[in-house]
Amino acid sequence: MIDVLQSIIAFIVALGVLITFHEFGHYWVARRCDVKILRFSIGFGRAIYKKQFGKDNTEFVIAALPLGGYVKMLDEREGEVKEEELPRSFNYKPLWQRFAIVSAGPLFNFIFAIFAYWLIFIVGVNGLKPYVGDIEPTSISSRAGLVSGQEIISINEMITPTWATVLDKLVNHTVNGDVIKISVIDNDGVEKKVDIDLSQVSIDEMAEGKLLEALGLSIIELKLPAIIGEVLPGGAAEKSGLLQYDEIINVDGNPIMSWGKWVEIIRENPGESLHVEISRGDSKVMLEMIPEHIESEGEMIGRIGASVYQPNDLFDSYFTKESYSLPTAFIKAVKKTWEMSVLTLRVLGKMLVGEASVKNLSGPISIAQYAGQSAGIGLVAFLSFMAIVSVSLGVLNLLPVPLLDGGHLMYYLVEFVIGKPVSEAVQIVGQQIGVVLLLGLMSIALYNDVARLIG
Repeated sequence: MIDVLQSIIAFIVALGVLITFHEFGHYWVARRCDVKILRFSIGFGRAIYKKQFGKDNTEFVIAALPLGGYVKMLDEREGEVKEEELPRSFNYKPLWQRFAIVSAGPLFNFIFAIFAYWLIFIVGVNGLKPYVGDIEPTSISSRAGLVSGQEIISINEMITPTWATVLDKLVNHTVNGDVIKISVIDNDGVEKKVDIDLSQVSIDEMAEGKLLEALGLSIIELKLPAIIGEVLPGGAAEKSGLLQYDEIINVDGNPIMSWGKWVEIIRENPGESLHVEISRGDSKVMLEMIPEHIESEGEMIGRIGASVYQPNDLFDSYFTKESYSLPTAFIKAVKKTWEMSVLTLRVLGKMLVGEASVKNLSGPISIAQYAGQSAGIGLVAFLSFMAIVSVSLGVLNLLPVPLLDGGHLMYYLVEFVIGKPVSEAVQIVGQQIGVVLLLGLMSIALYNDVARLIG
């Protein structure tokens, strides 16, 4: 229930900010062009908050359905306009001003994304260093020559300090079906280059989060050594004679290679006698241990009352922080926004020609889930989520579909070519087509959401 509430709140906050930013773009440029603004609405439907402001008594509205918004301007096509106010009517403005006002909404979405990525790159992102984990035999990665333990240092000469950066590059090149050159450092410190043909991976596999699986590649696991940290008084660990800094070697003759394996054995053997061999200083010691019974999530598991020892430098060897100076962060933010925009267009194009499934479309339910998950991780993750959604809103609104900003811009381009506005009859037909297209798109996205929930 808490997760659902978090998702709803994060969804409303994210969409509220992004819609406000989009509509403010229209509003701000319209004001610069001296167009009278009648209403600035966040959401559709019944107003839950209303206030007038400014010399024009512009009505600011927060409406009940937070899935969009609009800026209503003075316009002869939507009602009678007093003669003295005609110069401030939207339809009275020259073509270039109308074009600027309509395009400002999507443009502000891209500006928001740049700002969000800029903050992210300044603050920095902690991430796993791109060490290669297990490689599937006969897989694409295996045939290319990748080996477990190697560190990926660049893709097509672009530095990759973290796994997140590696995945970003892989996603972009997978959509294009490129052959990429990956530079790695072997376990012996020698740099090596391998070529991987990403045309062998489908966009659907990538969209389902199976990109690494399709490549036969995995992220190296963070394995804590099975060394005892704190020993709790009165627990099974203390009763057996286990001490801080003891290293578990084997249990009943089975070697223990990590703390995770040790915990697994303890949990699976409540009340059972275990013969444990440990390393203590320069000597080996045998102990008998009986894990206590405890109930967890409706099942009985074992517990001994001991925590793991974490060396101070352990996480430093696995993690790094990717951050940049103010100007470099801005350049990277612009580039990242451009890459995400192009990626969105290419995926949409692949859907249109049947090279990618429409199952990859996400509706409000999925977006709310992603919002809640990213908000739960932290501010940087939530900002990244909002940047991605903002880019998507910008790109989708520029598509030449009537009812969207891109549809209006298409009409203006036609007007520029033929020298007169597109007829009202053509625009009405276009609106009808736009309604059908958008309802169809929304229906598919909502169906996908429901299918994911019950699947």
